[in-house]
Amino acid sequence: MIELEGVPELVDPVMVAAFEGWNDAGDAASAAVAHLEREWKGEVFAALDAEDYYDFQVNRPLIWLDDGVRRITWPTTRLSVIRGGATGGSGRRRDLVLVRGIEPSMRWRSFCNELLGFAHELGVEMVVVLGALLGDTPHTRPVPVTSVTSDEELARSLDLEESRYEGPTGIVGIFQEACAHAGFPAVSLWASVPHYVSQPPNPKASLALLNALEDLLGVGIPLGDLSEDARAWQLGVDQLAAEDSEVAEYVQSLEQARDTAELPEASGEAIAKEFERYLRRRGGPQEPGPGEPGGAGPGPFLKDPSSGRARPRRRRKPESDAGPPPTAEGGGGPAEPGE
Repeated sequence: MIELEGVPELVDPVMVAAFEGWNDAGDAASAAVAHLEREWKGEVFAALDAEDYYDFQVNRPLIWLDDGVRRITWPTTRLSVIRGGATGGSGRRRDLVLVRGIEPSMRWRSFCNELLGFAHELGVEMVVVLGALLGDTPHTRPVPVTSVTSDEELARSLDLEESRYEGPTGIVGIFQEACAHAGFPAVSLWASVPHYVSQPPNPKASLALLNALEDLLGVGIPLGDLSEDARAWQLGVDQLAAEDSEVAEYVQSLEQARDTAELPEASGEAIAKEFERYLRRRGGPQEPGPGEPGGAGPGPFLKDPSSGRARPRRRRKPESDAGPPPTAEGGGGPAEPGE
Protein backbone atom coordinates (compact mmCIF):
# COMPACT_ATOMS: atom_id res chain seq x y z
CA MET A 1 0.00 0.00 0.00
CA ILE A 2 1.36 3.40 -0.99
CA GLU A 3 0.56 6.12 1.51
CA LEU A 4 0.57 9.65 0.13
CA GLU A 5 0.71 12.36 2.76
CA GLY A 6 0.44 16.03 1.95
CA VAL A 7 -0.97 15.49 -1.54
CA PRO A 8 -4.55 16.79 -1.67
CA GLU A 9 -7.38 15.43 -3.76
CA LEU A 10 -6.60 16.24 -7.38
CA VAL A 11 -8.93 17.59 -10.06
CA ASP A 12 -9.24 15.53 -13.27
CA PRO A 13 -5.62 14.36 -12.91
CA VAL A 14 -3.65 13.11 -15.91
CA MET A 15 -0.31 11.36 -15.48
CA VAL A 16 2.33 12.45 -18.02
CA ALA A 17 5.49 10.34 -18.07
CA ALA A 18 8.83 10.26 -19.90
CA PHE A 19 11.94 8.15 -19.39
CA GLU A 20 15.51 8.83 -20.45
CA GLY A 21 17.20 6.13 -22.47
CA TRP A 22 16.19 3.98 -25.45
CA ASN A 23 12.79 5.67 -25.89
CA ASP A 24 14.13 9.23 -25.65
CA ALA A 25 16.01 10.17 -28.83
CA GLY A 26 17.57 13.59 -28.48
CA ASP A 27 16.25 13.71 -24.89
CA ALA A 28 13.11 15.16 -26.49
CA ALA A 29 10.55 13.41 -24.28
CA SER A 30 12.29 13.87 -20.92
CA ALA A 31 13.01 17.51 -21.80
CA ALA A 32 9.30 18.06 -22.55
CA VAL A 33 8.29 16.82 -19.08
CA ALA A 34 11.11 18.84 -17.52
CA HIS A 35 9.67 21.89 -19.30
CA LEU A 36 6.26 21.25 -17.73
CA GLU A 37 7.85 20.94 -14.27
CA ARG A 38 9.77 24.15 -14.74
CA GLU A 39 6.98 26.27 -16.25
CA TRP A 40 4.30 25.11 -13.80
CA LYS A 41 6.63 24.73 -10.79
CA GLY A 42 5.92 21.07 -10.16
CA GLU A 43 6.23 19.89 -6.56
CA VAL A 44 8.13 16.60 -6.18
CA PHE A 45 6.29 14.36 -3.73
CA ALA A 46 7.80 10.91 -4.31
CA ALA A 47 10.84 9.11 -5.71
CA LEU A 48 11.29 5.42 -6.39
CA ASP A 49 14.03 3.55 -4.55
CA ALA A 50 17.00 3.53 -6.93
CA GLU A 51 18.32 0.27 -5.40
CA ASP A 52 15.27 -1.59 -6.71
CA TYR A 53 15.49 -0.73 -10.40
CA TYR A 54 18.87 0.60 -11.50
CA ASP A 55 22.27 -0.88 -12.26
CA PHE A 56 24.66 1.79 -11.02
CA GLN A 57 27.38 0.65 -13.42
CA VAL A 58 25.02 1.53 -16.27
CA ASN A 59 23.46 4.66 -14.74
CA ARG A 60 26.09 5.99 -12.40
CA PRO A 61 25.29 8.28 -9.45
CA LEU A 62 26.60 11.83 -9.48
CA ILE A 63 28.68 13.37 -6.69
CA TRP A 64 28.62 17.13 -6.18
CA LEU A 65 29.41 19.88 -3.69
CA ASP A 66 26.70 21.78 -1.84
CA ASP A 67 28.35 24.68 0.06
CA GLY A 68 31.40 22.52 0.61
CA VAL A 69 29.40 19.42 1.60
CA ARG A 70 29.77 16.43 -0.71
CA ARG A 71 26.42 14.98 -1.78
CA ILE A 72 25.30 12.17 -4.06
CA THR A 73 22.39 12.17 -6.52
CA TRP A 74 21.20 8.67 -7.32
CA PRO A 75 19.57 7.82 -10.65
CA THR A 76 15.88 7.31 -10.08
CA THR A 77 12.35 8.21 -11.17
CA ARG A 78 10.57 11.09 -9.47
CA LEU A 79 6.93 12.09 -9.36
CA SER A 80 5.71 15.66 -9.08
CA VAL A 81 2.28 17.25 -9.05
CA ILE A 82 1.02 20.38 -10.77
CA ARG A 83 -2.17 21.74 -9.24
CA GLY A 84 -4.46 23.64 -11.55
CA GLY A 85 -1.76 24.38 -14.08
CA ALA A 86 -3.56 23.08 -17.15
CA THR A 87 -6.64 25.01 -18.29
CA GLY A 88 -9.03 23.56 -20.86
CA GLY A 89 -11.16 25.31 -23.44
CA SER A 90 -14.13 25.48 -21.06
CA GLY A 91 -12.03 27.36 -18.51
CA ARG A 92 -11.94 24.38 -16.14
CA ARG A 93 -8.60 23.61 -14.58
CA ARG A 94 -7.07 20.18 -14.14
CA ASP A 95 -4.08 18.77 -12.32
CA LEU A 96 -1.12 16.88 -13.74
CA VAL A 97 1.01 14.15 -12.19
CA LEU A 98 4.44 14.22 -13.86
CA VAL A 99 6.74 11.19 -13.95
CA ARG A 100 10.32 11.78 -15.05
CA GLY A 101 13.15 9.32 -14.69
CA ILE A 102 15.44 6.84 -16.38
CA GLU A 103 14.46 3.62 -18.09
CA PRO A 104 15.01 0.98 -15.37
CA SER A 105 17.73 -1.63 -15.67
CA MET A 106 15.71 -4.41 -14.01
CA ARG A 107 12.33 -5.45 -12.52
CA TRP A 108 10.23 -3.65 -15.10
CA ARG A 109 6.95 -5.20 -13.94
CA SER A 110 7.52 -4.06 -10.37
CA PHE A 111 8.54 -0.62 -11.64
CA CYS A 112 5.30 -0.25 -13.62
CA ASN A 113 3.19 -1.59 -10.75
CA GLU A 114 4.70 0.92 -8.34
CA LEU A 115 3.91 3.81 -10.68
CA LEU A 116 0.37 2.47 -11.17
CA GLY A 117 -0.03 2.30 -7.39
CA PHE A 118 0.60 6.05 -7.25
CA ALA A 119 -1.80 6.58 -10.16
CA HIS A 120 -4.51 4.63 -8.34
CA GLU A 121 -4.10 6.48 -5.05
CA LEU A 122 -4.14 9.86 -6.79
CA GLY A 123 -7.26 9.08 -8.83
CA VAL A 124 -5.48 9.46 -12.17
CA GLU A 125 -7.97 9.37 -15.04
CA MET A 126 -5.56 8.92 -17.95
CA VAL A 127 -1.87 8.20 -18.57
CA VAL A 128 0.09 9.84 -21.39
CA VAL A 129 3.61 8.57 -22.06
CA LEU A 130 5.99 10.64 -24.19
CA GLY A 131 8.67 9.06 -26.35
CA ALA A 132 11.06 9.96 -29.18
CA LEU A 133 12.68 7.78 -31.83
CA LEU A 134 15.13 8.20 -34.68
CA GLY A 135 13.61 8.44 -38.13
CA ASP A 136 14.11 9.50 -41.73
CA THR A 137 12.69 12.97 -41.21
CA PRO A 138 14.27 16.27 -42.29
CA HIS A 139 15.05 18.80 -39.58
CA THR A 140 13.59 21.57 -41.76
CA ARG A 141 10.02 20.27 -41.60
CA PRO A 142 7.55 20.02 -38.70
CA VAL A 143 8.41 17.13 -36.38
CA PRO A 144 6.06 14.19 -36.99
CA VAL A 145 4.28 13.04 -33.81
CA THR A 146 2.37 9.77 -33.76
CA SER A 147 -0.37 9.23 -31.15
CA VAL A 148 -1.00 5.56 -30.44
CA THR A 149 -2.95 3.44 -27.98
CA SER A 150 -3.67 -0.24 -27.49
CA ASP A 151 -7.19 0.58 -26.27
CA GLU A 152 -9.66 0.12 -29.13
CA GLU A 153 -12.36 2.25 -27.48
CA LEU A 154 -9.90 5.03 -26.70
CA ALA A 155 -8.58 4.97 -30.26
CA ARG A 156 -12.12 5.39 -31.56
CA SER A 157 -13.22 8.13 -29.14
CA LEU A 158 -10.07 10.26 -29.46
CA ASP A 159 -9.30 9.49 -33.12
CA LEU A 160 -5.95 7.86 -32.33
CA GLU A 161 -3.97 5.17 -34.05
CA GLU A 162 -4.39 1.70 -32.60
CA SER A 163 -0.92 0.22 -32.29
CA ARG A 164 -0.05 -2.76 -34.47
CA TYR A 165 3.66 -2.72 -33.69
CA GLU A 166 5.43 -6.02 -33.06
CA GLY A 167 9.07 -6.20 -32.05
CA PRO A 168 11.51 -5.06 -29.33
CA THR A 169 10.09 -2.51 -26.96
CA GLY A 170 11.23 -0.21 -24.19
CA ILE A 171 9.75 0.93 -20.92
CA VAL A 172 7.28 3.22 -22.76
CA GLY A 173 5.65 0.22 -24.46
CA ILE A 174 5.71 -1.89 -21.30
CA PHE A 175 4.25 0.88 -19.13
CA GLN A 176 1.45 1.56 -21.61
CA GLU A 177 0.50 -2.12 -21.67
CA ALA A 178 0.67 -2.25 -17.87
CA CYS A 179 -1.77 0.69 -17.77
CA ALA A 180 -4.17 -1.10 -20.11
CA HIS A 181 -3.92 -4.29 -18.04
CA ALA A 182 -4.73 -2.31 -14.86
CA GLY A 183 -7.68 -0.46 -16.44
CA PHE A 184 -6.09 2.95 -17.01
CA PRO A 185 -6.68 4.60 -20.41
CA ALA A 186 -3.20 5.20 -21.84
CA VAL A 187 -1.80 6.98 -24.89
CA SER A 188 1.76 7.25 -26.19
CA LEU A 189 2.98 10.29 -28.13
CA TRP A 190 6.05 9.59 -30.27
CA ALA A 191 8.18 12.29 -31.89
CA SER A 192 10.40 11.40 -34.83
CA VAL A 193 13.91 12.85 -34.49
CA PRO A 194 16.23 13.19 -37.54
CA HIS A 195 18.71 10.32 -37.28
CA TYR A 196 21.53 12.46 -38.70
CA VAL A 197 21.29 14.93 -35.83
CA SER A 198 20.37 12.70 -32.91
CA GLN A 199 22.45 14.22 -30.14
CA PRO A 200 20.56 16.12 -27.42
CA PRO A 201 19.04 18.53 -26.92
CA ASN A 202 16.33 18.71 -29.54
CA PRO A 203 13.96 21.51 -28.48
CA LYS A 204 12.05 21.28 -31.78
CA ALA A 205 11.01 17.69 -31.01
CA SER A 206 10.15 18.61 -27.40
CA LEU A 207 7.97 21.44 -28.69
CA ALA A 208 6.19 19.07 -31.07
CA LEU A 209 5.44 16.67 -28.20
CA LEU A 210 4.01 19.49 -26.08
CA ASN A 211 1.84 20.65 -28.99
CA ALA A 212 0.52 17.10 -29.38
CA LEU A 213 -0.13 16.92 -25.63
CA GLU A 214 -2.08 20.20 -25.85
CA ASP A 215 -4.22 18.80 -28.64
CA LEU A 216 -4.85 15.54 -26.80
CA LEU A 217 -5.84 17.08 -23.46
CA GLY A 218 -7.37 20.30 -24.78
CA VAL A 219 -5.27 22.47 -22.47
CA GLY A 220 -2.93 25.41 -22.94
CA ILE A 221 0.75 24.87 -22.15
CA PRO A 222 3.07 27.85 -21.61
CA LEU A 223 6.03 27.49 -23.95
CA GLY A 224 8.42 30.00 -22.42
CA ASP A 225 11.60 30.16 -24.51
CA LEU A 226 11.03 26.76 -26.12
CA SER A 227 9.79 28.14 -29.45
CA GLU A 228 12.85 30.40 -29.76
CA ASP A 229 15.13 27.53 -28.75
CA ALA A 230 13.57 25.38 -31.47
CA ARG A 231 14.19 28.07 -34.11
CA ALA A 232 17.79 28.50 -32.95
CA TRP A 233 18.32 24.73 -33.06
CA GLN A 234 17.05 24.53 -36.64
CA LEU A 235 19.23 27.46 -37.75
CA GLY A 236 22.24 25.78 -36.19
CA VAL A 237 21.57 22.50 -38.01
CA ASP A 238 20.97 24.47 -41.23
CA GLN A 239 24.45 25.96 -40.95
CA LEU A 240 26.08 22.60 -40.28
CA ALA A 241 24.27 20.98 -43.21
CA ALA A 242 25.25 23.82 -45.55
CA GLU A 243 28.91 23.14 -44.81
CA ASP A 244 28.68 19.58 -46.16
CA SER A 245 27.33 19.13 -49.68
CA GLU A 246 26.52 15.44 -49.15
CA VAL A 247 24.51 16.17 -46.04
CA ALA A 248 22.72 19.06 -47.76
CA GLU A 249 21.81 16.81 -50.69
CA TYR A 250 20.57 14.11 -48.33
CA VAL A 251 18.41 16.58 -46.40
CA GLN A 252 16.94 17.82 -49.69
CA SER A 253 15.98 14.26 -50.65
CA LEU A 254 14.25 13.79 -47.28
CA GLU A 255 12.39 17.08 -47.79
CA GLN A 256 11.11 16.00 -51.20
CA ALA A 257 9.97 12.62 -49.89
CA ARG A 258 8.25 14.22 -46.90
CA ASP A 259 6.52 16.92 -48.94
CA THR A 260 5.25 14.40 -51.48
CA ALA A 261 3.92 12.07 -48.80
CA GLU A 262 2.19 14.79 -46.81
CA LEU A 263 0.85 16.99 -49.59
CA PRO A 264 -2.76 15.77 -49.14
CA GLU A 265 -2.61 16.71 -45.44
CA ALA A 266 -1.69 20.35 -46.09
CA SER A 267 -5.28 21.32 -45.37
CA GLY A 268 -7.33 23.66 -43.24
CA GLU A 269 -7.37 21.08 -40.46
CA ALA A 270 -3.72 21.71 -39.60
CA ILE A 271 -4.30 25.46 -39.64
CA ALA A 272 -7.35 25.05 -37.39
CA LYS A 273 -5.33 23.05 -34.86
CA GLU A 274 -2.63 25.70 -34.71
CA PHE A 275 -5.26 28.42 -34.21
CA GLU A 276 -6.85 26.42 -31.37
CA ARG A 277 -3.47 26.17 -29.65
CA TYR A 278 -3.06 29.94 -29.97
CA LEU A 279 -6.46 30.51 -28.36
CA ARG A 280 -5.71 28.11 -25.51
CA ARG A 281 -2.47 29.89 -24.70
CA ARG A 282 -4.24 33.24 -24.82
CA GLY A 283 -7.06 31.90 -22.64
CA GLY A 284 -9.64 32.72 -25.31
CA PRO A 285 -12.72 30.75 -26.34
CA GLN A 286 -12.44 27.58 -28.33
CA GLU A 287 -14.52 24.64 -29.39
CA PRO A 288 -15.19 22.25 -26.49
CA GLY A 289 -13.29 19.01 -26.66
CA PRO A 290 -14.54 15.49 -25.99
CA GLY A 291 -15.94 15.19 -22.50
CA GLU A 292 -16.31 18.95 -22.01
CA PRO A 293 -19.69 20.71 -21.83
CA GLY A 294 -21.06 20.85 -25.34
CA GLY A 295 -18.33 18.56 -26.63
CA ALA A 296 -18.64 15.73 -29.07
CA GLY A 297 -19.33 13.03 -26.54
CA PRO A 298 -17.97 11.96 -23.18
CA GLY A 299 -14.21 11.63 -23.02
CA PRO A 300 -13.39 8.28 -21.40
CA PHE A 301 -10.98 9.83 -18.92
CA LEU A 302 -12.94 12.93 -17.84
CA LYS A 303 -15.19 13.24 -14.83
CA ASP A 304 -18.72 14.59 -14.98
CA PRO A 305 -18.22 18.32 -15.64
CA SER A 306 -21.32 19.16 -13.61
CA SER A 307 -19.84 17.75 -10.41
CA GLY A 308 -17.90 20.92 -9.59
CA ARG A 309 -15.10 18.99 -7.88
CA ALA A 310 -12.94 15.96 -8.35
CA ARG A 311 -14.32 12.53 -7.58
CA PRO A 312 -11.33 10.21 -7.91
CA ARG A 313 -12.26 6.87 -9.36
CA ARG A 314 -10.57 4.08 -7.44
CA ARG A 315 -9.60 1.34 -9.80
CA ARG A 316 -8.51 -2.14 -8.91
CA LYS A 317 -4.91 -2.43 -7.81
CA PRO A 318 -2.34 -3.41 -10.40
CA GLU A 319 -1.31 -7.02 -10.18
CA SER A 320 1.75 -7.95 -8.21
CA ASP A 321 5.12 -8.61 -9.70
CA ALA A 322 4.40 -12.33 -9.52
CA GLY A 323 1.61 -11.97 -12.06
CA PRO A 324 1.89 -12.38 -15.81
CA PRO A 325 4.00 -9.75 -17.58
CA PRO A 326 2.26 -7.03 -19.59
CA THR A 327 1.99 -7.69 -23.30
CA ALA A 328 4.91 -5.97 -25.01
CA GLU A 329 3.08 -4.65 -28.05
CA GLY A 330 4.72 -1.26 -27.85
CA GLY A 331 7.86 -0.49 -29.70
CA GLY A 332 10.54 1.97 -28.85
CA GLY A 333 14.08 2.59 -29.85
CA PRO A 334 15.39 3.76 -33.14
CA ALA A 335 13.12 2.03 -35.61
CA GLU A 336 9.37 2.46 -35.32
CA PRO A 337 6.89 4.06 -32.93
CA GLY A 338 5.14 1.74 -30.56
CA GLU A 339 3.19 2.25 -27.42
